[in-house]
Amino acid sequence: MRFILSVFVGLFLGLSVFSQERTTVLISTSFGDMMVELYNETPQHRDNFIKLVEERFYDGTLFHRVIPNFMIQGGDPDSKGAAPNVQLGNGGPGYTIPAEFVDGLFHKKGALAAARLGDAVNPKKESSGSQFYLVQGQDFTEEKLWSFGLRSGKKYTQEQTKTYRTIGGTPHLDGAYTVFGEVVKGLEVIELIANQKRDKNNRPLKDVEISISIIK
Repeated sequence: MRFILSVFVGLFLGLSVFSQERTTVLISTSFGDMMVELYNETPQHRDNFIKLVEERFYDGTLFHRVIPNFMIQGGDPDSKGAAPNVQLGNGGPGYTIPAEFVDGLFHKKGALAAARLGDAVNPKKESSGSQFYLVQGQDFTEEKLWSFGLRSGKKYTQEQTKTYRTIGGTPHLDGAYTVFGEVVKGLEVIELIANQKRDKNNRPLKDVEISISIIK
């Protein structure tokens, strides 16, 4: 009876996470606005992001690293008022967040994910306390996905395969970086920012400033 009860409790808690209304934030830039829903399945990343947004931590920061057909990265507090040609990407709030890898949350186009230090110095794959990226990515064939899976040991679901073939994304990052939200409006803004002219460190030559606010 105790085992059966625990199963029902687990199912109830799981369903409550999925049925809970998501928090939506607005990321505003000079290229337009993006509405982003935060996943309840990654509560530590969600709550930390909300906290920083409410503290206005991100306002005035830049998308300091952009790579076409890959992603746009922001959230470095050192980027506020940074002089031209200064290399950015090492700043943060002074803490990291434990990885929250969840089956079904993957790097499709528009995914919001946490940046982090590399495996050599960060074997637990802990996330930066503030830096994030939005996936632009590209379309992949089934053969290419099969090749990724063969090398990494991953098995892509039908949903993932269909999404990566038709919408695109960065499947090689799955299981390595925490995905904790997705753009639900304004995907075209990612395209515009990702294709800006940039320096040798992939910083846009013309600053792309960010402000973020809670919608609901």
